[in-house]
Amino acid sequence: MKFTEEHEWLRADGDDYVVGITEHATTQLGDLVFVELPEVGTTVTKDEEIVVIESVKAASDIMAPVDGEITEVNTALADDPSLANSDPLGAGWFFKIKPSDASQIDTLMDEAAYNALIS
Repeated sequence: MKFTEEHEWLRADGDDYVVGITEHATTQLGDLVFVELPEVGTTVTKDEEIVVIESVKAASDIMAPVDGEITEVNTALADDPSLANSDPLGAGWFFKIKPSDASQIDTLMDEAAYNALIS
């Protein structure tokens, strides 16, 4: 897995990467009550706001961790945003992205670096 400073995680899934937010992020945000996902086929640029989430504490944006195309979204989050809280590294994923420049993945943090960031 790779991580961003904005508390997103990425996990390889074939040529795509599954993207979600970390348990640390869900703890900081509180219970999610709304998630607005991007449309499949959307081309995004690294650091572009692509997901809007609302929690009991605040509204926040999820940024694109890399340049690429959205290949799938987790429609289960629309019906049950709390999946991101209860299973942030599993069923609570947000979208899949096919990177247009795979070398951008190498610039992200590994788990040890992310744990150092949040400690």
